[in-house]
Amino acid sequence: MSSRCPRSSGTTNSRVIRPRAKSISRRTSSVARSPPTLACEPSRPTTTTAGAKPRSQRLPAVDDPTNKLAYTATDIDGEGLAARRNVLIKDGVLQMFVHSSYSARRMKTKSTGNATRGGFAGSPGVGCLAMQVTPGSKSQAELIAGIDDGVLIQEVSGLHSGVNPISGDFSTGASGMTIVNGSVGAPIREFTIGSTLQRMLQDIVAIGNDVDWLPMRAAGLSLVIKDVTISGS
Repeated sequence: MSSRCPRSSGTTNSRVIRPRAKSISRRTSSVARSPPTLACEPSRPTTTTAGAKPRSQRLPAVDDPTNKLAYTATDIDGEGLAARRNVLIKDGVLQMFVHSSYSARRMKTKSTGNATRGGFAGSPGVGCLAMQVTPGSKSQAELIAGIDDGVLIQEVSGLHSGVNPISGDFSTGASGMTIVNGSVGAPIREFTIGSTLQRMLQDIVAIGNDVDWLPMRAAGLSLVIKDVTISGS
């Protein structure tokens, strides 16, 4: 990336994703989801063996709907089972998949209390209820101060249609600010960022302490990620 001005297609460097560039953070929850049409099929890339180390050593993640700070805090899941705190990734190791009763039966295990519904009349699905990456020790300003050449991504758009949930490939529009010698510089608009979710998780080099509970089933915070491709005019 030419982070000073994204005119060169296909270049890369470090960038900071702000907490409210929330769509990317929300999509990363798919690494621990187990929808029957995906994780129950061994040929799918999402079928990662629990206990393997495919993820970032720096990305501890939990799903904790018992946390009262979460917008979606709840005592029960979409099937009326007790909600609980589930450790998804610890020390870089994928600990578990989350399950509803249906997906648990498909994979011959037990529900983790992760049934979700779009409404009271809807059929239950499966997903994280209140996902959070365990925060680091540095503020966003401290993260930026340690970057010589990068981009502060403040907003992403179109990620719902730009992510392939099977392969993990994504490409999305974004806007933000340049980072030059540890300081925020000029605004940049209408550029595209692209990578794979697997690669992005592996390329996290720092996590901020600025947890922001979003009006959805996830919390955001600042991440420093290297080698995400940026292109634009």
